Amino acid sequence: MSVIPKSLALALLLGPGLQGTALAQTTQASTAIDSIVAVIDEDVILRSELERAIGNIKAQYAKQVNQLPPDSVLERQVLERLILQRLQINRAKDIGIRVSDAELNQVIQNIAGSNKMTQEQFAQRIQQEGIALEDYRSNLGDELLQQRLRQSYVQSRVQVSESEVEQYVSNQKASGPEVLLANLLVALPENPSPDQVATAKRKIDGIRELIATGKMDFKAAAIRYSDAQNALEGGIIGWRTFDSIPPQFTTMISEMKAGDVSQPVRGPSGYQLIQLAETRDASQTKQVEEYRAQAILIDPVRVGGNEVARQKAEEMLSRISKGEDMGKLAKEFSSPDLNAENGGVLDWFTQNQWGTQIGAQIVMLKDGELSPVIQTDAGFLVMKRMGKRSSDANAENKRREAREAIGQRKAEEEYERFLRQLRAEAFVESRLAPI
Repeated sequence: MSVIPKSLALALLLGPGLQGTALAQTTQASTAIDSIVAVIDEDVILRSELERAIGNIKAQYAKQVNQLPPDSVLERQVLERLILQRLQINRAKDIGIRVSDAELNQVIQNIAGSNKMTQEQFAQRIQQEGIALEDYRSNLGDELLQQRLRQSYVQSRVQVSESEVEQYVSNQKASGPEVLLANLLVALPENPSPDQVATAKRKIDGIRELIATGKMDFKAAAIRYSDAQNALEGGIIGWRTFDSIPPQFTTMISEMKAGDVSQPVRGPSGYQLIQLAETRDASQTKQVEEYRAQAILIDPVRVGGNEVARQKAEEMLSRISKGEDMGKLAKEFSSPDLNAENGGVLDWFTQNQWGTQIGAQIVMLKDGELSPVIQTDAGFLVMKRMGKRSSDANAENKRREAREAIGQRKAEEEYERFLRQLRAEAFVESRLAPI
C-alpha cells in the first residue's frame, strides 16, 4: 500500500535545476523574515519552512505557473499540508516510532543506486542544488516517520475477510475497465451549520460551472480550489477497479465516460466533484511482480523490549554483513512467525503479502542486497532480497491482488478518518494574514 517515500528525494535530485535553486534562494531569503506562521499544540511552523515548501511547489510548476492558485491561496494550501505533516510526525514520535541513522543511510544509498550514483556523487549533487545534506536527511526522515505512522495505524485496523476476497474476484470477472479518478473537495467542518453547508454548496457549484463551460480544466480547478491533500497533484487519486471504489460512488462512475465530471456529491469531508480521467482494459494488467527473500525477525516480547530487540537486530545485520550464514542465524534467533525453521526464507510473495513494512523495503532492494534494520509491528527485521519475477495473474494471484486492493481502499479510508480526527483534536492557530 505504500513504499519508502521517494517523492522528496527524487524530486530534489532529478527535478530541474530551478528546483534546487528555488529552494536555496528561498532558504537564504527567509532568514531575514523568519517568524511563526502557525502554532500546533506545543510546536510551531516557521515562515522559513513555509517559504521553502512554497518554493518547492513553484519550482515543480515552473512551466505551468498559470495552473497555480494566487499566492495567498497557495500559501494557505501549503501551510495546511505542513500542519498535517507536523501533526503526523509528532504523533509518530509520541508513540515511539523512530528512524535510525543507519536506516537513513541505507535509504539514501538505495536512492543513489537507483540513479546510478555513488553516495558521494549523490551528496555532491544535492549540494550543487543548494540543499544542505542534513536538511535533506531530516526531510527524508520525516517522510519515513509519516509512512510508518500510517502503517502502524492501519495495520491494526484493516482486516480483509475471505468473503470479501471471494466477492471481489467474482465481481472482477465482469467488472469492466479500470478507471483513473481525480477528485476536488470543498471541505466542511464536523457538525457544520446550515450556513456553512450552503456556502460550500454554492462554491462547489460555481467550480463545476467553471469546468463545464471550459473556463478551467479539472486539474487546474483542483490545484486552485480543492481542500484535499492531493490538490497540488491536480486531484489525482489513481487507477481503480470498480470493486475498489467506495460503493456510494460506483453507480455514478459506471455511468460516466472518460473526461466526465460528476455533479457535487456530499460526503463526510464535504462536497466533492469526481472526474473520470481515463479508462483502460483491466485485461492489460495481468502480470504481477513477486519477490523471494530471507529474513530475521527479532521479537521484542521474547528478548526483553524494543531497545534490546533493536540492538539484537543490528548485531544480526553486522554478522551477516561479515559473512555469517543468514539461514543459521535465522534458525537460532528469528521469531518462528517468519519461517525461522526454514532459515527465514520467504518464498515467492507479492509486495505486501507479508505486510506493507516488508513490502516497502523489498521493492527498494536489489537481488542479494541486505536491508537496514526495519521496525515493524511484530519487531525488528533484517531482510535480504533473493529474487524477483513477473508471473501470470492466475487464480491465486488474483486473490492476492483482491486482498491488496481491498486492503488499500480500507487503509485509505481509515487513515483519512484518522487525519481528520488528528486535525480536529489539535490546537492549531494560523498566523497568516486574512485574505
